[in-house]
Amino acid sequence: MKKIILLFTLMITSIGFGQQVTITPTPFDLTQSITINVDVKSSQSDCNGLKTATKVYLHSGVGDNSNAFGTSVVGNWGADDGVGEMTDTDGDGVWSITFVPKTYYSLTDTQAASVTKIGMVFRNADGSKELKNTGCKDYIFNVGSFQLTLNTPTKTETILNSGETLPISATTSLNANFSLRANGTLVDQKSNLKTYSFSPTVTQNTNYVLEATNNGNSKSVSFKAIVRPTVTEAPVPSGMKDGINLNPTDNTKVTLVFYAPNKDFVHLIGDFNNWTINNTYLLKKDSSKDRFWIELAGLTPKTNYMYQYLIDGNLRVADPYSTVILSEFNDQYINNTTYPDLATYPTGKTNDAVTLLRTGDDPFVWKTTNFTKPKKTDLVIYELLIRDFDALHSFDAVKARLDYLEGLGINAIEFMPLNEFDGNESWGYNPSFHMALDKYYGTKNAFKELVDECHRRGIAVIVDIVYNHASGQNPYYRMYNTDNGGYGGQATANSPFFNATAKHSYSVYNDFNHSKQAVQDYVKRTAQYWLEEYNVDGFRWDLTKGFTQNCSSSDEACTNAYQQDRVDILKEYADYQWEIDANSYVIFEHLGTNNEEKQWVDYRLSEGKGIMLWGNHNGNYSEATMGFHSGGKSDFSWISYKNRGWSVPANVSYMESHDEERLMYKNLQFGNSNGSYSVKNKSTALDRVEMAGAFYFTVPGPKMIWQFGELGYDISINQNGRTGNKPILWNYEAEEDRRDVKNTWSKLIKLKLQYDIFETEDFTLDVGNSNGLKKLKLTNATATGIQNIVVLGNFGTTTQNINPTFQKTGTWYNLLDNNKTVNVSNTNSTISLAPGEYKMYGNMPATLSYEDIVLEKDKIQLFPNPATNQFYLSKEVLNVTIFNITGKLIKNYNNKAIKENNFITSDINKGVYFVRIKNINNNIHVKKLILH
Repeated sequence: MKKIILLFTLMITSIGFGQQVTITPTPFDLTQSITINVDVKSSQSDCNGLKTATKVYLHSGVGDNSNAFGTSVVGNWGADDGVGEMTDTDGDGVWSITFVPKTYYSLTDTQAASVTKIGMVFRNADGSKELKNTGCKDYIFNVGSFQLTLNTPTKTETILNSGETLPISATTSLNANFSLRANGTLVDQKSNLKTYSFSPTVTQNTNYVLEATNNGNSKSVSFKAIVRPTVTEAPVPSGMKDGINLNPTDNTKVTLVFYAPNKDFVHLIGDFNNWTINNTYLLKKDSSKDRFWIELAGLTPKTNYMYQYLIDGNLRVADPYSTVILSEFNDQYINNTTYPDLATYPTGKTNDAVTLLRTGDDPFVWKTTNFTKPKKTDLVIYELLIRDFDALHSFDAVKARLDYLEGLGINAIEFMPLNEFDGNESWGYNPSFHMALDKYYGTKNAFKELVDECHRRGIAVIVDIVYNHASGQNPYYRMYNTDNGGYGGQATANSPFFNATAKHSYSVYNDFNHSKQAVQDYVKRTAQYWLEEYNVDGFRWDLTKGFTQNCSSSDEACTNAYQQDRVDILKEYADYQWEIDANSYVIFEHLGTNNEEKQWVDYRLSEGKGIMLWGNHNGNYSEATMGFHSGGKSDFSWISYKNRGWSVPANVSYMESHDEERLMYKNLQFGNSNGSYSVKNKSTALDRVEMAGAFYFTVPGPKMIWQFGELGYDISINQNGRTGNKPILWNYEAEEDRRDVKNTWSKLIKLKLQYDIFETEDFTLDVGNSNGLKKLKLTNATATGIQNIVVLGNFGTTTQNINPTFQKTGTWYNLLDNNKTVNVSNTNSTISLAPGEYKMYGNMPATLSYEDIVLEKDKIQLFPNPATNQFYLSKEVLNVTIFNITGKLIKNYNNKAIKENNFITSDINKGVYFVRIKNINNNIHVKKLILH
């Protein structure tokens, strides 16, 4: 039910909607039988997903002028249960339903007496598609045979010069007696009319109420006349930014700056003036900068204040640079556990988002101040949607799961968009306020605590940001649109921010025009805020293909081609990040031409910067795990940055992301088979995902995992709709086969991060064979520890022989099988691999222990660990001694052992020990050693 209310509360009062939705008879009373018709094939709505629906359901409710669904709602969203089901008798796409409202909505006489509105939205059987009115708002109709319609003025507020007249005209469905009051005083009366008119002279701000009465039934409408105020011209105080400027020396003061070109005057309204126009709160204007501003004084620190800007007397918007907004639609569904002591929306005082303002709060004290970001090539990113990661859907819930993520070995988390978006349960790619944190995930301090704890554990935090577009709630969209400040329509030609129609072929919502200075200023201000306020380590920029102004919404070839304006503006946006944090990660989701992406890869590379790009390899890896290889289907060699002609590994490669179908789902639904061997078998499918990891994490360059991919998540991306909620399946950890995937991937990640070989430039991928045999070789003669790696895998469905072409003869170690040895006398001797079998060989054994205590920056590796008969060190040292856990000296190795780098332990009992190492610089390392 919660979801339904969220959908229903986005509404405006309407009288009629042409022929798309009709009610017969009109007007009507609650006790009359009415027929509702909806033409799903009509193009009058810009929110119509029902054109081909085989079933249509009415979801509807009744209420009053403040909430058309507040008294009773009928329908069960997503249920094909017949409640509200409509019929298409003629098969022409016009669906109908007939009922008596009082009976249909189960209204008592008392409830019926207060009902003035009926609201409705239409959906298909499973609720994945819907039809709403323009701007995706609900359809709202009047209830009652006696109706009053205000014809003029057409807006709730009308701006006039003092002494002008306000033409007022209205009609009723039955003869009525009219009375007009101005600021509570009766100024006109007329009797027994259907048409009313009057034109009072306005000399002051006036609240008008026009009432019509027929046989004891009365209807009224309210509207305002606003006398244009005299605006004071004054420059914006020095150092002030757009939005909220707290006073660093006086927490009883704040300065608000509002960019609003082509607007005449702006009032500040809020709980401090009962949300009414008061010229004491008229903002000053700096015409040279198209900005309005006001200083507020006398504020009480640590107190909630709420405000909006009232523009030209008729449009209320929250501050575009709000850091917290309150929502009349969503806040009621945010519990106190997620967001303690959330301020209450001022229901009945105003509408639309309001800004929450506080001064004097204690600054957050960061505990981790020495965090060093992982090298770009070492990044192992865990992409995470909080809503579908933990049932508590909060920053605190993610923090409680960090032991799991740290144990997996990842060193970065990428959060899907966290800025305020429409609704509560969303992927977040419908941003409305780019500087505000979405409250459904928790408080600002809760996010800071999460970032701080991540940094303590060596985990970087990357945030997905969306600057291609904004939703209809965005204040700067509402200020310049054809919907009179509503959420629909399109941007007007004078919009400083948005294109009327998108300049690229991947448009959603309202398209930012990045050639505009106002947009560039907005991006800089909001993006830099996240770096400064939350200490995040970088951004993933969503849908960067949309940042060009050279194409059209129907020209995909243009959108995908090289666009110089896009290259230039995105470089500038990268500069904005580096202006605040010189080491900030800049990642673009572009997925475009290699020559364009290379421009960003090389940008400021000589300074140690450069931009990273998302690399989508889902298709090739999924074909590999399913077992289909003809025509290069499973050739994932593009994961190699060298194959792209790049000088550095800047491709953030992934087998899965939030946007791609899951490998395991494809395996189970479409996997190949041969005899008794079937990829559709769950255990077999998981083994193949495990094998894919061996050919993924080992390829040099940054990597990304989609949440639960390490456990073989097998729920389709399309379950409950593409962006709909997905099951949270932590119970996967109880399944051994799924844990095997996680454990193997964890080992691979730790190998990647511990050994220099995985940063080598000397590697080859032989992964395009039609038989599914794949091979990866890495070589680095100067690497510490392991210097040669060979990974072999059989992605086919039959047993096959593969030539490993080892780099040299001698002893090799199967790194994922307890360093089991194999003696290689012929580098080309074939190895037999069963279907789904893989091997990872190194020329030296590996330790996967993460329990080393390192007391200097230059690490020394001890391997293998656990050990049986001997261990080795990765660097030349001066002295090596072993102590037991009580501190007793067990063994002191002689110079011969140190010189030969062969430390015998066969004479020491099994157990846990500490190895004390003095390096050639006389620095001390202490390593934990397990003997078994």
